[in-house]
Amino acid sequence: MDQDSRQVSRLWRVYRTIHQMVDDRGYLVSYSELNMDLDAFRAQYARGGAVDRNSLTFLVQKRDDPADQVLVFFPEEPSLGVKTIRKYCERMLTQNVQKSIIIYPESLTPSAKKAVEHVGDKYHLELFKEADLLVNITHHNLVPRHDILSPEEKRTLLQRYRLKESQLPRILINDPVARYYGLKRGQVVKITRASETAGRYITYRLCM
Repeated sequence: MDQDSRQVSRLWRVYRTIHQMVDDRGYLVSYSELNMDLDAFRAQYARGGAVDRNSLTFLVQKRDDPADQVLVFFPEEPSLGVKTIRKYCERMLTQNVQKSIIIYPESLTPSAKKAVEHVGDKYHLELFKEADLLVNITHHNLVPRHDILSPEEKRTLLQRYRLKESQLPRILINDPVARYYGLKRGQVVKITRASETAGRYITYRLCM
């Protein structure tokens, strides 16, 4: 397999995982995008042999809130720089989108990191390295099911067990599964594990 073919296969896996991710977060994703095979991906995005990363950019909206939209970007440069971050923010401004996911090939420059922090009060930019999305970690048999509680469900949980928020076990915001679901600080996730004795075992964790 030549280098272009390996790169096409790699990006197809990443493309598949990011569509599964936004689908799991409650955004509208077409069946054809979720189930696109390698041949279809190659025919659509790599007609010349190599993938045009700019053509991979896509926009999704929440199933129950069309105003909640996310732009997903695939920058071309191996080391993501501040100019590209600014370009993406300009596009977000033009399209009136406050959230984006940026999937960079290899690394992030220090100036790009500062730029992301600088715009954090206006835009929500999530950064993922390609290598982190080659496989969907939530599909691993050792990763239990995670469900994010709504604010109402969280209040009901705390009232039912007479708990303070601080008494809940914690999941770190940079935990791989927390990043996959886009958990925010203060959110509670319900974790359902298989149990040989009880059938299933449920725990709750507060994102910190």
